[in-house]
Parts: sequence; structure tokens; C-alpha cells
Amino acid sequence: MTEQTRHENIAFALVKFSLPLILAGILQQLYNWADAFIVGNVDGELSLAAVGATTSVINFYILTITGFTLGLSIFFAQRYGSGETGAIPRILSTFSLILGAVFLALSAAGFALAPAILRAMDTSADIIGLSEGYLRIVFLGIPFLAVYNVFAAALRGLGDSRTPFLAVLLSAAINVALDIWFVAALDWNVQGAAAATVISQAAMTLFLVIYSRKKYPLLRFALKGKWFDKQIFLQGVRLGMPPMIQSSVHAFGSLILQNFMNGFGSRTVAAITTAYRVDTIVILPMTNLGAGISTMVAQSYGAGDRKRIRKIFGVGSALMAGVSLLMTALVIPFGGRLIALFGAGPEVVDIGSRFFVRLSAFYIVYGLATAIRGYIEGLGDVACSSLIGIAALFIRIAASYMGAAFFGNMIIAYAEDFSWVCLLIFYILRAFRKREKG
Repeated sequence: MTEQTRHENIAFALVKFSLPLILAGILQQLYNWADAFIVGNVDGELSLAAVGATTSVINFYILTITGFTLGLSIFFAQRYGSGETGAIPRILSTFSLILGAVFLALSAAGFALAPAILRAMDTSADIIGLSEGYLRIVFLGIPFLAVYNVFAAALRGLGDSRTPFLAVLLSAAINVALDIWFVAALDWNVQGAAAATVISQAAMTLFLVIYSRKKYPLLRFALKGKWFDKQIFLQGVRLGMPPMIQSSVHAFGSLILQNFMNGFGSRTVAAITTAYRVDTIVILPMTNLGAGISTMVAQSYGAGDRKRIRKIFGVGSALMAGVSLLMTALVIPFGGRLIALFGAGPEVVDIGSRFFVRLSAFYIVYGLATAIRGYIEGLGDVACSSLIGIAALFIRIAASYMGAAFFGNMIIAYAEDFSWVCLLIFYILRAFRKREKG
């Protein structure tokens, strides 16, 4: 096999693996908007606000699960790449059952404490009843998400990102159809939207479990056998805890930054929160290409193929640079128009457009940092990677407060740009350190 062919194969494999992740991410964002969009249009602003008031609580649970299973995906990939396939069913059984049980208990606690949680968040009296009904039902679906994410991590570790995408596609279709039926036809209000979400999550999980067990013998396990392995549990926790902690800290940091943003007034809040809705989708290609780099590096690391690891990193970084520049070229001229699609007025669109210009100019920095992060985490260094991510968050918060007097509301973009530069520098230093040791 020629050097050129090996490069082409790596590039093709990265795109093939990352594309379903990107599409699934877009679907998940649209999925997250479905309840709010349908409830708001059918039942009005109070119901829309009631759904929105629960977002930070639900996101905390989701980010905790996805953070932990990010580490598990690397665990699966390393074992698969090393040929230690006998460990894969035990990893799957251990964490499917434990995470399912843990989040069942946490969901039960959330169900019981929903009124207290909403009061602690200073939820408005006119929507707290609706928010409570919505939140309690949504909590019932959290254990399904835990099991789904463990199976999705296993599939990604085996190199299959297509099946989780199909599961999300099924879930999104069911959710929208049931939202329309329960909310618009049956007039079940926010509780109908919550029920639609839980049913679609259960269907998504059931589909993924059945399909995975049928297609991959490695992903079959029996409860009557040895489903728990202490050593595997400890290794999985070592890889899963750092990104879970990082995700949880980021969720808390988002609350601080939201409070900071609120100080600039409603137009800035409307402009920048809308811009971030668009930005979340725009950076998905970079984020998921980074996940592709991480998985392929982890498989090659497990196989002991250092030469291929370097090629994956080189090809992945080149692809990442191209994607980042493309996203910048698209967002700068069209960012304001995308914000206007949400019904924003001229002043809000102007703020959002200026924000997008300042943020998107640094997509290349974010993209390269994400590529190096994928390389580092694929080598199993998730703890340091997570610490770097947390450090960058604190830098962003500090820069926001320190620079507000000089840059006004645009400090929100500048502070994030600065945190991305720091992120890239920290990851480069860590990558050189890993290379010296390796």
C-alpha cells in the first residue's frame, strides 16, 4: 500500500466516521428545539417559558451522561484496537447496568425534588406548575439515555457511528409526530411534549440495543453470567470521570456566563443566545471530526501502531483546518441573516452579526485545538485534557468580567476567542510532552 493510498484511506475513514456524528448532532439540536417550538406555537408563551425553564436542569443530566460515555468510547476503541475483544461484553454489561441504575436513582430523586429544584432556580410563579409537570415526566427518560449512550459509545469504539445516527433519526421522527399528536390534537400541553420525549428516548434505546446485539456478537451479554468486572469498572471510571467532571463544570460555568450576559440587556441576550443556537450547529463538524480523530487514534494506540497514529493526526488536522475555514467563510456573510430567521429585529441582528464576525474568525483556532484534543484523548490522556478544558473555561469567565468595561457586549466573543487560543497553546504543550514520553 502506497503512502498516498494510506493517507486517502485515513481521510476517507475520518469523514465516513464523522459524518453520521455530525448529522446526529444536528438532529439532536433540532430534537431539542421541537418541544419548545411546537408547545410555543400551540399553547403560547407561558408553556414555552415553562419548557425553557427546565433546560439547564435537563442539560446537566445529559452532559453528565455524555461526558462519562465519551471516556467509555475511548476505552472500547482501545480494547478493540488491541484485539482484547473479550473485554468488550464485560465493559458493556458493567456500565449499561450500573449507569442505568445510578441514573434511575438520580431521576427518582429529581422527580421527587422537582418543585424544590425549580424554586431554587427562582422559577416564575406563573410557570412553575407547568415546569414541574414537564420536568417530572422528562426525568423518567433519563435512565434510557444512560443505557443508549453506553451502547452508542461501544458502537463508536468499534468504528460504527452510523447506527447511533439511525437511532437518533428514529427518535427525532417519533418525537415530532407524538408532539403534534399529544400537544396539538389531544391538548396535553407541556406534559404531552414531555411524554413524547420520553417515549422517543425509550424507542431510540430499544432500537439501538436490539440492533447492536443482533449485528455485533461482541455486544451481547447475559445477565446470568459475569456482568460486573471490578477491574474493568475501575479502568472505565478512570477514563470516564474526567470528561464527566469537565461537562458538569461547563454546565455550571454556563450559568455564570448567562448571568454575566444578562447584564447587557435583553437585546444582547436575544442576539447572542440566538447566535449560539446557530453556532452550536456550525461547530458540530469540528467537534465530531475531533471525535473521529480520538476514536481512530485510540484503535491504533490499542494496536500499538504509532506510525498510523501520527498519520491520523496529520490528516485529521489538515481536514480540520479546511472545515474550520469553510465554516468561517459561511458564517461571516450569512450569520446575521440566520439570526433574522428567528424573528429578531434590526438592532438584535446587528449585535448578532458583529458577534459572529468576531467569533467565527477564530474557528480555525478552535478546530486545531479540537484536533489535538482528539489525539491526546485517543492516547488515553483524558484527565489532562479535561483539566485543560476546565482551565480554559475559567480563563473565559475571568476575561469576560475583566474586559467588559473596555469592549462592552462584544467581550463575550473576545473572551471565548481568548479561551480558544489558550486551549490551543495548552493542548500543543501537552501533545509535545506526550510525544517526548512516547
